[in-house]
Amino acid sequence: MNDAARDLADKVESIKHMLTASVTGEATGTDADYSRLRMELLKHPPIKDRLPQFIRICRTLGKFWGFIKPKFHHYHERREYIRQAFDPILSHLETSDESPADGEVSKGLRESGAEHVHALWNKALSRRADDPEGAITAARSLLESVCKYVLDELGETYDEGADLPRLYGMTAANLKLAPSQHTEEVFRRILGGCHSVVEGLGSLRNRLSDAHGKGKTAVKPLARHAQLAVNIAGSMAMFLIETFKARRAAD
Repeated sequence: MNDAARDLADKVESIKHMLTASVTGEATGTDADYSRLRMELLKHPPIKDRLPQFIRICRTLGKFWGFIKPKFHHYHERREYIRQAFDPILSHLETSDESPADGEVSKGLRESGAEHVHALWNKALSRRADDPEGAITAARSLLESVCKYVLDELGETYDEGADLPRLYGMTAANLKLAPSQHTEEVFRRILGGCHSVVEGLGSLRNRLSDAHGKGKTAVKPLARHAQLAVNIAGSMAMFLIETFKARRAAD
């Protein structure tokens, strides 16, 4: 469990303990404590949907008491119900390899309105640990789809068979992210680095992903290679979408 997952697990355990205490006559928290933890967890996209349904509908400890009281007559039944409701999310967090940026990227891509883009991000995330080759393929597909999404929104035409560097070059030029469009040296370096990163992702996918047939001496990617590819793709996807939104708002 990484530090981000451990922090989330601690918060989930705290709200679980708070709810258990509130329905077994051992209340240890206030509505303010519960509300604060509840909102922190609900604002975290990767685990929001894994929380028990009653967390989403019960805004206070009193509301939760009204929810659970008719269901059970004994303390031990209520305690067991709460335990079972939280077990899945705690088990998920105990084995999570989520990186700190995953939540922000998930939120941003979901809010872009491009459902196919968000679906590719989720596919890449789900394959990082157990299917590195598939994760690398999904990472490149994610960036290709983001570029096409932005170009479509801008009314630009492109070759459907264009490779990632070509698509990124067109997208960058339309968003004024090409190094040649800037005179400040620091921006030229950063934007040139972005282009190199995208080209590198394309090369990584060609060499290590499951997109092509392999010979017997082919290099097999590891989870850390997939983690790198997915993190790069997610960061660049968010950069492009946020830049597109900013340009549109300024027009």
